[in-house]
Amino acid sequence: MKSLTRHLTFTTKERMAFVNITDDVSDLVRESCVQEGLCLVNAMHITASVFINDDESGLHSDYKRWLEGLAPFDPSPTRYQHNRTGEDNADAHMKRQIMGREVVVAVTAGKLDFGPWEQIFYGEFDGRRPKRVLVKIIGE
Repeated sequence: MKSLTRHLTFTTKERMAFVNITDDVSDLVRESCVQEGLCLVNAMHITASVFINDDESGLHSDYKRWLEGLAPFDPSPTRYQHNRTGEDNADAHMKRQIMGREVVVAVTAGKLDFGPWEQIFYGEFDGRRPKRVLVKIIGE
């Protein structure tokens, strides 16, 4: 069995952002030389996410508006108990919970095996500092 483990690091300028990381992950699949297997992509921070969806700007805007409606940014300790610890990112923890921690994609014939329009995204909900994403590829 072959395996490859790498960490990607992202720093976004915005508090909330979506970064298409499909090409980065595809490059690592090629580097791994795995022809048949699985690729795990995992956000290593509790205020960030990895998810699969369409790379369409209107959809990304809709996600941001929807997430902000579910868990609005409010740094004060009155809305969120978590912010009473001195943090200001309770909303980011909740947004991550909704969008998910990780994805697993099949590797077939040496490539990520996606459905139509599927892409891998890093979702940032408390940005402006470096955060890691784990990519682990295993197979034959």
